[in-house]
Amino acid sequence: MDVDVPGLRAFVAAAEEMHFGRAAQRLFLTQQALSQRVRRLESVLGAPLFERTTRRVELTDVGRRLLPRAREALTAVDSVVSAVRGEPPRLRVDVYDQRFSPMALVRGLVDQEPRVRVEVSMRQGFEQAVPALLSGEIDAAFGQARDLPGRWPSELSSRVVQLVPMHAFVGADHPLAGRPTMRPDELRDAGIAMPDPVASESRAFLRRLADRFGIPIRFVEPAVGQWHYGELVAREKQAVALGEAGIDVPDDLGLHRIRLVDPVPLVPWCLTWRSGDTSAALRAVLRLLPAAVPPPPDDPSHWLADDYRD
Repeated sequence: MDVDVPGLRAFVAAAEEMHFGRAAQRLFLTQQALSQRVRRLESVLGAPLFERTTRRVELTDVGRRLLPRAREALTAVDSVVSAVRGEPPRLRVDVYDQRFSPMALVRGLVDQEPRVRVEVSMRQGFEQAVPALLSGEIDAAFGQARDLPGRWPSELSSRVVQLVPMHAFVGADHPLAGRPTMRPDELRDAGIAMPDPVASESRAFLRRLADRFGIPIRFVEPAVGQWHYGELVAREKQAVALGEAGIDVPDDLGLHRIRLVDPVPLVPWCLTWRSGDTSAALRAVLRLLPAAVPPPPDDPSHWLADDYRD
């Protein structure tokens, strides 16, 4: 039996959208043309792939079994076409935001593996990147994946690739501005006031950290750019903001950085990808980004949420 690539593409799009109209738009087809391709594939396979009513579309058991294998087949076909055309392997990756460490990780990947063509997107949250991952719009995404709300998508794989120390940030006239270091539990009186990260998994992670050390936390308006972030942090006269140690804070913002110690809270960054993806670009990235080694559970000098230790 010959592989029906157009039929597989139509099937995967319809299965991911669960709506034939949206799937057709995604593939720049008419809905009639997409339906014909799916019916042709069903005829070749000798089994229905969808249960269709006037109100909804659902996968049959055969459709559910076919979906991950269809994705793998299309990835392989696209890889072959790219190789024949002499195109470099391409990785489409979401880095959350340019301020955070995944952006530096991606720059390092480009330096180490210049044959891989990287296309970066910034969806401002891992939860926002998951639908794009599942649909094949992107190939990988960074984020605090273990704090994703709801059930983990079985089609995705993930590993912790970086653990970054967390610092506190305050304005120049803040009472704590003279402190070079602080213990997290010393922030109980001051509290945490965070520019809202918007992403639900980031909020959940920050709340877990605050609860662990008994620190009250509240979220203020989202920061629009670095200058607005500086304004939001500087207006707090008691509370502090938290951020990655590697964040580059311009001197003009007038913010003071306080290292958190005993223990040092660690921000985990996971790389997540579709489980069936065997593309050359993803294989290269996974080789260059091995799993991060967490501190021992009994290490009193660092704190890491248990979910991120495997």
